[in-house]
Amino acid sequence: MVFYFHDMQRRKFIQNSALAAAVLAFYKGDAFANGNALRAYQFKALRNDVGIFTEQGGTIGWLNGSSGIVVVDSQFQPSALHAIEELKKLSDKPFKYLLNTHHHGDHTSGNIAFKGLAEHVVAHQNSLVNQKLAAEKAKSEDKQLYPDITFGKGWKAPIGKEKISSYYYGSAHTNGDVVYHFENANIVHVGDLVFNRRFPFIDQANGAHIGNWITALDKIYNQFNKDTLFIFGHSLDPEKVTGDKEDVKAFKNYLQALLTYVSGEIKAGKTKDEILKATTIPGAPEWKGDGIGRSLTAAYTELTVG
Repeated sequence: MVFYFHDMQRRKFIQNSALAAAVLAFYKGDAFANGNALRAYQFKALRNDVGIFTEQGGTIGWLNGSSGIVVVDSQFQPSALHAIEELKKLSDKPFKYLLNTHHHGDHTSGNIAFKGLAEHVVAHQNSLVNQKLAAEKAKSEDKQLYPDITFGKGWKAPIGKEKISSYYYGSAHTNGDVVYHFENANIVHVGDLVFNRRFPFIDQANGAHIGNWITALDKIYNQFNKDTLFIFGHSLDPEKVTGDKEDVKAFKNYLQALLTYVSGEIKAGKTKDEILKATTIPGAPEWKGDGIGRSLTAAYTELTVG
């Protein structure tokens, strides 16, 4: 099913939300694809009552469980309302959980649409801290629905015949990223721990660490099997927001290539400005799109400042 959200309405929403505007600056391709063209959203099933919703921001995952509905991430309020509308067409069961993979606004600005609807909002404890700090800075506290269940290492919950398990691997894209595994469906939502063939945002202000991110991806690759279907937060090709463990490995290799390249340039005496002139990362030519400078800057900072 494909529906449309008018560009004028989108701009009005962005103007009214400083937090959303700040995040959109990092994800310009998601929010303003095709310029003045109408933007479609997609709601589709994957397998075992688990599916995805895409419109603007990080990919939403969902479960139409036998005892209730579960949603992973919420994009922005207008798109969250579209997702809720579609889920209500599938089921009249209650919304049991809204799960946040991390705090960024393109994954949590839509939380407010679930106020009075979702029984619980779940996230890592660091994600809650980061979300509150971001809202305070943007003076948008009244537009937030914060997690009421937080955890450290992991969290589990049964939803009818499905079982959800969450895992935290330490600092990576931020210091509060988690994955959610729908065990029977064998589908894992990794949030922004994987940018599929697209230059990532590395949020060092909120605890990101490329070296630790590589370790986290290695753990994810080894923990799940060849039949696991992964939902990614972002993709260069919007039709490829799902994939397999080899895509996880490929992104890990991108981050390794990034560190290797920047480290070599530093050792060769290159300045930061010279390094930032790169248009591709040697060893990872598949990674494209806007924002290579974010990767290069983050790697340079991690290697020189720590």
